Amino acid sequence: MMSQAKERAREFLEREKAFRLGELLTESSHPKTRRLSQTMQTDIEAGVRLLQSVDDDIPAALERIFAQESFGRLVEALREAMRAGRKIFFTGCGATGRLSILLEAAWREFWRAMEPPWGEAARMQEHCISVMAGGDFALIKSVEGFEDFPDFGRRQLKEAGVQAGDVVVAITEGGETPFVIGTAWQGLDVGAHVFFVYNNPTELLRRHVQRSREVIEEPRIGKLDLATGPMAITGSTRMQATTAELLVVGAALETAIARFLQESGGHVARHAYASVSMAPEPARATQEYRRLFERLLGQLSSPQAVAAIARAVELEEQIYRKHGLVTYLADSLLLDVLTDTTERSPTFMMPPFRKDGDAISPVSWAFVKNPHHPTKQAWRDMLQREPRGLTWGPKVFRQLNAPMSLQTNPPKLDNAEIHRFRIGNEPDPSRTEAPDSVLVCIQAAHLREKEHAYASASMAPEWRAGFKRTAAITFGPAAEPLDVDEHIHVPCDLPPSPLRLWERLAIKLILNTLSTATMVRMGRVLGNAMVWVSPSNKKLIDRGCRLIMHETGCTYEHACEMLHEAMEEIAQRAEGGEEVPSPVALAIERIRGNHTERTP
Repeated sequence: MMSQAKERAREFLEREKAFRLGELLTESSHPKTRRLSQTMQTDIEAGVRLLQSVDDDIPAALERIFAQESFGRLVEALREAMRAGRKIFFTGCGATGRLSILLEAAWREFWRAMEPPWGEAARMQEHCISVMAGGDFALIKSVEGFEDFPDFGRRQLKEAGVQAGDVVVAITEGGETPFVIGTAWQGLDVGAHVFFVYNNPTELLRRHVQRSREVIEEPRIGKLDLATGPMAITGSTRMQATTAELLVVGAALETAIARFLQESGGHVARHAYASVSMAPEPARATQEYRRLFERLLGQLSSPQAVAAIARAVELEEQIYRKHGLVTYLADSLLLDVLTDTTERSPTFMMPPFRKDGDAISPVSWAFVKNPHHPTKQAWRDMLQREPRGLTWGPKVFRQLNAPMSLQTNPPKLDNAEIHRFRIGNEPDPSRTEAPDSVLVCIQAAHLREKEHAYASASMAPEWRAGFKRTAAITFGPAAEPLDVDEHIHVPCDLPPSPLRLWERLAIKLILNTLSTATMVRMGRVLGNAMVWVSPSNKKLIDRGCRLIMHETGCTYEHACEMLHEAMEEIAQRAEGGEEVPSPVALAIERIRGNHTERTP
């Protein structure tokens, strides 16, 4: 076994030098949070504020970001696509793939609400399409290897139907993801208007990553540099990078919608502006977006909000310490909550969602369900459409010159597999059979009567049965009391907007902080390094090697060999359904001469 690991390590060191990304800003350690784990262990509220302090880097960069010519061009391209009946594609992988799916769902939800007064709204719903590496299956779990190949991105975008005159917005946190770069080139090849969105300084990418440099130097591709600095947790781009992308790309799309509806005139514009608070002019709109985002950050960092988030951290930690499980209930925010919940798995090596019929894999520590609909309808309502699974067989993977493992054993990524993740209201005894369990309703609190009725229905007796306790996490203006064991409320304003952007940003910031702080308390972060990361692709293998090297003082080469040995051992143990440690953490312990594995 170890000889195979050494060979794979040697191959990585010799052949994958293009994935050594330690020079990138998104992969560097933020000076504010270098003692995060130590602070979080002694004072949760201080640790929460430390995490939030890195979000404060975003407003400082917004003036530069919104002033880029490419931002105005993106707004105009999106508006023109709506006017001309062309399609808009958002592409990404991992966190940016989930962001792309979220943008499409928000778009569809907006036009569906418009449908009664305007017949064209039904057609408009179909004009935004998300393309995520691995298809919609990857919402739950990233498909190993997909993001490493540009041809995979090319094929998925081609199958999605991109044509000349469409708009392709290729979103990648680091600016170097091969899959996303492949979608940019495919869009350009067919004559689409292509925009490349990334979170590292342009010159840094140009200097260190050849595949990024080729895209940046292509004059026909619009470049939007959203760099705000390092992440709160080193390399965890699901945090500040994806927050900035949601804000900026969401602002561009909302501004384009506002301009398009203003030009449409008449009853259409009057109906739309009942929910559009932004001016359609880009200059005025961007000032408003920056002001509202700064206000949201200030509200979420108020003493009351910090205390509420810290209490939610304590609650989850208490459950996990007893080897218990957390089950979230959500309806209109199901996709937002699912996104944070699934991203905990690769970031902190938590067990991923378990499929129906799988009695071997460990149960996921956190899960999310829609209490009102069965699984198939829950998926449809969450995405605002039917899921788009992939049905690639061995022939497709051969055509793509994929690794032999994919050619001989293609992953099942179709809708039937997606529906095996039972996010609907079907009973699931595995969530209540643990030593401890909590049922947590998550909702916005700005529509009091409607949301209160929803929460009451969510916490009906049939849902409470079997759970050791119940709780609710609400955010927004003051919430009505809910019939739960503990009601945690995070006060903030939620201005109306076409894509419910402020609601989505608020819940993202709250859940990112909650889940990260909990895992720091559980010992899965050292300083600000996520040593329990799952090295499921080449970029993460490189990150794992650098973490091992930093924590132990060994060479990169030795770190790579020890990591591959740990990966091979843990893969065998996982096949038996065992809940396993991170190979990065295990390699660090072994190099230090301590063979004791970390446990919660």
